[in-house]
Amino acid sequence: MTRTIVESATKTAIIGFDQPFCVIGERINPTGRKKLAAELEAGDFSTVESDAIAQVAAGATVLDINAGVVYNSNPNPNETEPPLMRKIIELVQGLVDVPLCIDSSVPAALEAGLQVCKGRPLLNSVTGEEERLEFVLPLVKKYNVPVVAISNDDTGISEDPDVRFAVAKKIVQRAADFGIPAHDIVVDPLVMPVGAMATAGLQVFTLVRRLREELGVNTTCGASNISFGLPNRHGINNAFLPMAMGAGMTSAIMNPVALPVTQKVIAEKKAEVAAAGIVLPEGMDDEIFVTLFGLGSTRPRPGKEMEAIRAANFLTNNDPSGGEWIKFNRAPQAEGEGRQRRAGGRRRA
Repeated sequence: MTRTIVESATKTAIIGFDQPFCVIGERINPTGRKKLAAELEAGDFSTVESDAIAQVAAGATVLDINAGVVYNSNPNPNETEPPLMRKIIELVQGLVDVPLCIDSSVPAALEAGLQVCKGRPLLNSVTGEEERLEFVLPLVKKYNVPVVAISNDDTGISEDPDVRFAVAKKIVQRAADFGIPAHDIVVDPLVMPVGAMATAGLQVFTLVRRLREELGVNTTCGASNISFGLPNRHGINNAFLPMAMGAGMTSAIMNPVALPVTQKVIAEKKAEVAAAGIVLPEGMDDEIFVTLFGLGSTRPRPGKEMEAIRAANFLTNNDPSGGEWIKFNRAPQAEGEGRQRRAGGRRRA
C-alpha cells in the first residue's frame, strides 16, 4: 500500500489510500492577496500567524508555505524569496506542530526552506520540464523528502488527460533514476475549471484512477480550480472532493477555513432588518446576529469543504466508527457555559 510520510519535529502525516484524506492548507500564500503581500514586504507577519492557527484548528493536516511576493522595492524573487521563506517557516514551526509543504517556483527558495524546516516536509513542486527535473529531483534525494509532481512539461499544460498521465509517468521514472521511490511522489494531475471544460471532472477522476492503479502514486490537486469562475463555488467543491476521493485522490491543497463574516456585511444586514421593521434586542451580540440570519460566523471555522471531506472519510472507512465525524459535528460549548450550569444547577431530590 502506497504511503507518503510527511513529518514535522513532533507530528507525522500519512498520505495514503487507506488513510484519512490529507488536507494541505493553502492560505499562507500571497498570490492574489494584495494585503498579505504588502504586509510581508513590510515585515508584518500577523496574518501568517492567524492563518496558520486557523487552518490547523479547522483540520488542516499539513500547511503549505508560499513566500512568492514580488516586492515593490526589489522585484527579483531570487533575492527576496529565499530569506522570506526561511522566516515564514521558522515562524510557523513555532506556532503549530503540523508538517509543512514548501511551495515555490524559485529553486533557491525551495532549498532555503529545506535548510530550516524540521522533520520531513513535502516539496512543492517538480514538473516534467527538463530544467525543473534537473534541479528539484537532486534536492528531493539530498534531503530525503517527498515531492509534488505537476503534470505539465516544456510544452505547457495539455488538455489531453493521456498526455498529462504520460508526463506524470515520465517524472516517476526520472525520480527512480535518482533513487526516489514512487511512494515519495505525489502527483497533481492538474484540475481544469469545469466552467471552461465540461469534462474536467471526469478527466480528473479517470486520471486519478490510472495514477493509482498503473503508477501506484498518491495524488493531490488545487481543489478550488474545479469551480473557478462559477457561482456558489463551495457547492461545486463540496461535490468534487468526495468524488475525487472515491476515485482514489488522497490529498488536496485547499482552504479549510470558512472566513469570518465582515463588519460591512453585518452592517448591511442590520440595515436591511431595520428597514423591514424588525426590532432586535438591544445590544445583540454580532455572533448571535449572524447565526440567527444564516450569515455564517464572526470567527474562522471549518469550511463546508471540510464537512464533505469528513463525511467521505467516514463513508470510505477511513474514520473507523465515525469518531472524527461525531467530534466534528459536536456543537462547541460556549465559554463559561459549563461553569454557569454547574453553578446554577440544582440536584433533584
